[in-house]
Amino acid sequence: MSELVQQLIDSVGVDQQQAEGGLGLIFGLVKDKLGGGDFSQLTELVPEAEQLAAQAPAGDSGGGLMGMAASMLGGGLGDMAKLAQGFSGLGMDAGMLGRFLPVITGFLEGKGGGDLAGRIAGLLQGD
Repeated sequence: MSELVQQLIDSVGVDQQQAEGGLGLIFGLVKDKLGGGDFSQLTELVPEAEQLAAQAPAGDSGGGLMGMAASMLGGGLGDMAKLAQGFSGLGMDAGMLGRFLPVITGFLEGKGGGDLAGRIAGLLQGD
């Protein structure tokens, strides 16, 4: 088990599956939105980031009422809604995302990745 996963278990009170799944969802978004350079830096600091992103639980791609409403409005679910949906599939509410973020950014800052931590925080906070 990785150091970051253990920190999430200890700090947030989730189990290993929830910690790994939540990280995978977040790292997948980082990979999609921030680009290869930032993701390469992330994998240097968190070597398991690629594996966690690849193993992230798949959302139901916009099913249910939220998906229907988003489709009627001409688009898919937004990134944060997809993350919330993924967290829900892991048995966590959307508020848990806010509890994951300081643990992730603190971990990255401790490894010398303060700039990357700031970009990830901005992405997840909608800045």
